[in-house]
Amino acid sequence: MKVGFIGLGNVGGKLAGSLLRNKADVMVRDLDKALAQPFLDAGAGWAQSPAELAQSCDVVITCLPSPAASAAVMEGEDGMLPHMTAGKIWLEMSTTDEAEVKRLGGKVIAQGAAAVDCPVSGGCHRADTGNISIFAGCDRTTFEQVLPLLKSMGRRILHTGPLGTASVLKVLTNYLATANLVSCCEALVTAKAAGMDLNTTYEAIRISSGNSFVHETESQVILNGSRDISFTMDLVSKDIGLFQAIADRHNVPLEVSPLLVDIFKDGEEKYGGRELSPNIIKRLEEATGLSVTANGFPAEMVDDEPEEPGYEVVPK
Repeated sequence: MKVGFIGLGNVGGKLAGSLLRNKADVMVRDLDKALAQPFLDAGAGWAQSPAELAQSCDVVITCLPSPAASAAVMEGEDGMLPHMTAGKIWLEMSTTDEAEVKRLGGKVIAQGAAAVDCPVSGGCHRADTGNISIFAGCDRTTFEQVLPLLKSMGRRILHTGPLGTASVLKVLTNYLATANLVSCCEALVTAKAAGMDLNTTYEAIRISSGNSFVHETESQVILNGSRDISFTMDLVSKDIGLFQAIADRHNVPLEVSPLLVDIFKDGEEKYGGRELSPNIIKRLEEATGLSVTANGFPAEMVDDEPEEPGYEVVPK
């Protein structure tokens, strides 16, 4: 099975690296060929266009920053769609819009190929180690076909139902993570203002009912000053905007979500869309005149999730 991979950014590059480590036959493509060079040096092939990649590969994977980017790769000049013929499979690993992945996937399926939306969740650091979770939306037969490939990139794999379901669940989980990030920022700034030791505050939250995955990862990079989880404010805005759009389509009167959209819009206006997402705390630091870092806090992010061997297919 030859695997084509388009999109070698923060997440895509790590997933493609996992494929290569697991001895997959990989061809890559990115608008920035410099991003591809480490993969070419490791034995991957290079595609001059999405069309060439689709012609040459049995499975094509896209991991791109927006629904528009995926549409351009699929339907644009030298796009993949005309070459997605019977027996081929498209894996959409981008965080994307349910309606858009179903639209593009429908075109792929109409040509006799198969389509899966399979976004990942768990952070770039886990994508780098193959310790990440993968949702997969498709028919069960296609899921069984791509499972060996998914196992080479992730540890927890969940078949979510038909095409599009994985994308809904991905933006839902990203919304929850964003809400948690903002509440962690508020808790840490309030603790600092109250004169609390922030190392102690971190541990108190970690061992209590207030703990969460976001606290154990993003509070770490806030307190150690790096603020770096390889994710930016514009990507947060995209993801929570997709979640809000789902709620709007189904007439769900959300209250917290619009506030988060406004908070990150303000963050982008103040600091730029490419600012690291944990620096949303700067809005509160500037409002209070406080610096929320902890002396002696580990400079490297510690992941409390054990890197267990093997994988787990989570039952539906």
